[in-house]
Amino acid sequence: MSRSSCHLFLFLLLFSLFPFPLLARPFVLVLSQDDLKDVQNDDASPLDSDSSWDDDDFGGTHVKPDDELDPGSWRRLFEPPTTLLSPSHDTSLDSYYAAVHKIISASNNGDSRLMEEAAAEIETAANTDGDPHARSVLGFLYGMGMMRERNKAKAFLNHYFAAEGGNAQSKMALAYTYSRQDMHEKAVKLYAELAEIAVNSFLISKDSPVIEPIRIHNGAEENKEALKKSRGEDDEDFQILEYQAQKGNAGAMYKMGLFYYFGLRGLRRDHTKALMWFLKAVDKGEPRSLELLGEIYARGAGVERNYTKALEWLSLASEHGLYSAYNGMGYLHVKGYGVEKNYTKAKEYFDKAADNEDAGGHYNLGVMYLKGIGVKRDVKIACKCFIVAANAGQPKAFYQLAKMFHTGVGLKKNLPMATALYKLVAERGPWSSLSRWALESYLKGDMGKAFLLYSRMAELGYEIAQSNAAWILDKYGERSMCMGESGVCTDAERHHRAHSLWWQASEQGNEHAALLIGDAYYYGRGTVRDYERAAEAYIHAKSQSNAQAMFNLGYMHEHGQGLPFDLHLAKRYYDQALELDPAAKLPVTLALASLWVRKNYADSFLVHIIDSLPEVYPRVEEWVENVIMEEGNATILTLFVCLLTVLYLRERQRRHAIAAAGAHEPNEHVVPAAR
Repeated sequence: MSRSSCHLFLFLLLFSLFPFPLLARPFVLVLSQDDLKDVQNDDASPLDSDSSWDDDDFGGTHVKPDDELDPGSWRRLFEPPTTLLSPSHDTSLDSYYAAVHKIISASNNGDSRLMEEAAAEIETAANTDGDPHARSVLGFLYGMGMMRERNKAKAFLNHYFAAEGGNAQSKMALAYTYSRQDMHEKAVKLYAELAEIAVNSFLISKDSPVIEPIRIHNGAEENKEALKKSRGEDDEDFQILEYQAQKGNAGAMYKMGLFYYFGLRGLRRDHTKALMWFLKAVDKGEPRSLELLGEIYARGAGVERNYTKALEWLSLASEHGLYSAYNGMGYLHVKGYGVEKNYTKAKEYFDKAADNEDAGGHYNLGVMYLKGIGVKRDVKIACKCFIVAANAGQPKAFYQLAKMFHTGVGLKKNLPMATALYKLVAERGPWSSLSRWALESYLKGDMGKAFLLYSRMAELGYEIAQSNAAWILDKYGERSMCMGESGVCTDAERHHRAHSLWWQASEQGNEHAALLIGDAYYYGRGTVRDYERAAEAYIHAKSQSNAQAMFNLGYMHEHGQGLPFDLHLAKRYYDQALELDPAAKLPVTLALASLWVRKNYADSFLVHIIDSLPEVYPRVEEWVENVIMEEGNATILTLFVCLLTVLYLRERQRRHAIAAAGAHEPNEHVVPAAR
């Protein structure tokens, strides 16, 4: 690939790093010409002295088991090993896992006695034995206020020592805490370490799908469509697909292999089943399976590693026009796996992939230029290649750009940007399995277990987990089995915890969370009514270009609630709400009509009616729900509305007749006072 093929416009580049789910704004990176550092590609490059660039930037095939990458994980309790003699089974942790199992059971059943017993065992293991994984859980208990007084200082200390002892989840919790406090020097180091663990588990040729945690709610309602697609083997669509595959449908076989290989649609990863379906699909002439078979043999996933077979499968895939397979072939030649090491041939393969708009090809060429592997080192070209790859959604490219912002190689040093990019990559690490277990629990109706798991994940900084945990608290109340400082959460504890979780989610771009916080302060739900704090929350949501927030701010300016009384600002906010969301036409039209009445008929009877509507509406709504909407009363409602309409039209006709007869009287425009 020539240098020009990696060229892109650098005056202004916008790209989303991940397809963020509903209700969270995508992370948008803005690069300008000023971000590019004027690098001299000589032997004095910082690459030579910076150890952070010494790892295998192509991504390795020698991936450690998840238990080694995420020590102390609860995986043993949710995905137990097949035998007690499994290499992943460490008997020295049996007491730790027994205590965690009690915590999970107690949370699911609302058993405060068992929860207190488990918390005491965890505390003993943490403080007496110095177990870093017990310290991590104890930090979680203090941070959430579960059978312990909520204490951020003790939570931080326990996570700090747990991280020093090697617990990856405590490193995530610490990094998130540092980033919230803008302590980027400390946050970036932790996120860099965690991102490296995540990126080394990515595939070498075909990019794995970005598996986002499922948002279980859609605003104020359950996200039924997304949940339907996440039921794994219990899903009716999956069962139909499996039936088609068993009947010999090659496309269905390939999809079955994908589902099991990547763990899609709520399925747990099963490389053995994936291999079986891919082989069957190939026998039926499905070429897309060839590339995945190459990956499987290169990584030794569910089969003994065999680089020679991997190259054979990848070569066949490339012959069928699957250009991403060239990345795997190039990787094998760079490393000398199954073939003689050959940088020239490797570059040719990466060029072929990149020339066919494959993001992995651009990424791998970037690595070659960054390191000077088979080509003259050129950090500028490397940077441009990584930007192209990132713009196409290549996760390893995000990691390289993060390192460039972190070290000042190729891009000007920018620790906040490096922290944000590292965080996005780190969140794809093995600890993200918490999301799958939480979702499985939720779908089974185990709300207490789901809430516990989402809460643990929320502590690590996952926005979706924060909003999911808060939504469970708001939606299910006492049925959420929320555990408080001395037992099942009181109403005050639930409201406070939900508020805290929503606020954290809003900080990370969840506009719905900011709106809920504003509503809580505005209406006094679970807290003291505070119009000023409500306005702060709405302003935060408005900064994310949220139409509802702008409408609310207009209303508050119109009525002088928490904001200065200002009809001009109110109109501006109403107009902006309509510009952002055409669906707001009706409420904005009514609001503008209210403004017109308030401006032209100040202190009149009409203004008093308008001001009384917020108090009258809840009572009318309750009456409609409890009386009118009952079976058999819909007809009465229809007749009642018709009667009101007739009376209104007759009254308007009468007033027009009076106005026409007495047009000479001075007070003709005044609305008669109510009697």
